[in-house]
Amino acid sequence: MEIILKQSVEGLGEPGQIVTVANGYARNYLIPQGFAVISNDSQKRIMAEEERLSGLRSRKQKKVAEELSGTFNDVSCTISVQADEEDNMYGSVGERDIAAHLVEQGHQIDYKQVILEEPIKELGVRDVAIRLHKEVEVSVKVWVVKAEA
Repeated sequence: MEIILKQSVEGLGEPGQIVTVANGYARNYLIPQGFAVISNDSQKRIMAEEERLSGLRSRKQKKVAEELSGTFNDVSCTISVQADEEDNMYGSVGERDIAAHLVEQGHQIDYKQVILEEPIKELGVRDVAIRLHKEVEVSVKVWVVKAEA
């Protein structure tokens, strides 16, 4: 059976691809789960239109992200944390902490946009990436300092 994928299916393909699968696999799993639709002329036109609209939305979102990236020039945030006498932190600083401080400064970001390989566990200065769009990233300086007792 020939189907058009609506979502990415591992080992099968990406959205918009036309693939041939067993009838039972298509009718019992892919179509009921919303992963695919039966391939016919009308569905091909619908998918082509959805792909075109998706491209337009993506370009618009990228343009907005590029404009927003200009507001992140020379942005930094200072996060005070509890630490002992040897400057060993109690806990760590994560994406949510950084996003919360940036929101307090008036930047519209979500913690999911903050890119950290692992939480910050030492005092000091770090450059942290903020992904505004899948193709637009900015860098922000994060100062992790010892809180005054």
